[in-house]
Amino acid sequence: MNYEQKVMGIISNGGTGRSFSMKAIAEARAGNYDTAQSLLDQANESLHCAHSIQTELIQEEARGESYPITILMVHAQDHLMNAMTVRDLAVEMIEIIKENRRVKN
Repeated sequence: MNYEQKVMGIISNGGTGRSFSMKAIAEARAGNYDTAQSLLDQANESLHCAHSIQTELIQEEARGESYPITILMVHAQDHLMNAMTVRDLAVEMIEIIKENRRVKN
């Protein structure tokens, strides 16, 4: 996989992870907790893939293989960090949704 493909892999997998996280919140709000958990698991898989690509690029740079810092790479890093934050917040929001439902019942 060349550099551009790796960058696009970070963007693509990050976006997929973010989408799964947002869908998980919607499913939890609808009371579908098992589906929400499954979506979070899928988000984690996508984000793990993106993070693995990022780690590979970091290791290559540590070995002296350098790449240009492009706007696309900056976007990829931003996209991944945003997706990871959304996933973390989704986990917390789902717990709050569950707790609120328990209190109401």
